Amino acid sequence: MSAAPQKAKAGAEKIEVEVSAIVPLNDLVTRFEFTRRDGLPFPPFSAGAHTVVEMNDDGRTRLNPYSLMSDPADSTKYAISVRRDDEGRGGSLFMHRKVKVGETMTITYPVNLFPLDLRGRKHVFLAGGIGITPFMAMIAYLERMGGAWELHYACRSEALGTYVDELTSRHPNKVHVYYDDKKQAIALEDLLDGQPLGTHVYVCGPQGMIQWVHKTAAAHGWPDENVHSEEFLAPQPGKPFEVRLCKSDITIQVGEHESLLEAIERCGVEAPFLCRGGACGQCETDVVEADGEFIHRDHWLDDDDHASGKKIMPCVSRFVGKTLVLDR
Repeated sequence: MSAAPQKAKAGAEKIEVEVSAIVPLNDLVTRFEFTRRDGLPFPPFSAGAHTVVEMNDDGRTRLNPYSLMSDPADSTKYAISVRRDDEGRGGSLFMHRKVKVGETMTITYPVNLFPLDLRGRKHVFLAGGIGITPFMAMIAYLERMGGAWELHYACRSEALGTYVDELTSRHPNKVHVYYDDKKQAIALEDLLDGQPLGTHVYVCGPQGMIQWVHKTAAAHGWPDENVHSEEFLAPQPGKPFEVRLCKSDITIQVGEHESLLEAIERCGVEAPFLCRGGACGQCETDVVEADGEFIHRDHWLDDDDHASGKKIMPCVSRFVGKTLVLDR
């Protein structure tokens, strides 16, 4: 019999917060603002950081990472923006449909996997859709510090241009917006070729956009260390499978719409995490035995790790086969 479910333990401390404001921005995106329940200032965070929001959804605990988009200099509140995904696993729907002003929620201390490289002489931001959120905090920081930057923001349409009006009114000469429905596109090759030495490029958006930027930058001679990206991968559904956790001495079932990490947490086994999106490496787990095929979807392990069958990132990866034993 499985152990009783318990609250998942994060790789960072947690903060009890109150939902202080909910602001619909368009048909898909809503901003949520939080204040601390204890009245203390929030811990400082650097631009590009994210927090993991804990959602108690009818007995099921969901933990989703969201970029902090508020001004890092403002310790009185944190803000995130959530895009509703009607085809997703339910976290965004919970935030949009069930969260109310005044409710208490739990979030983690900020973690930054997408920081500004302050050695850069200039910072070029490339955003796609909801990928605008980390750049809101970066822009606030650079404006305060007098840093050089420009933003190129691709949106589906004017109606779904989250924060476009705010950005273009405040920074008319630094913000460039492109609408898919008007057949507008970022002229990436020209943009990259026209930058001064010491420029850093940052991209946040759909996977295809991120791959396009990295590939194009590499083809034009940009050093890898000058091109930065962030993408939180959502766990994909798949066939249910069974896993043996040898240290905990239990066997668990991973459901069709459940990640391996969520199944481990549901059974009361502690598993560290920071991003829950295959990028940070915190939940990397050794494989003791396997008879089957791994479905690796992370950005952390390299090709040799994937091929070895000795490691798995349980936040986003799955398994198909007869036997899987993990060192948990």
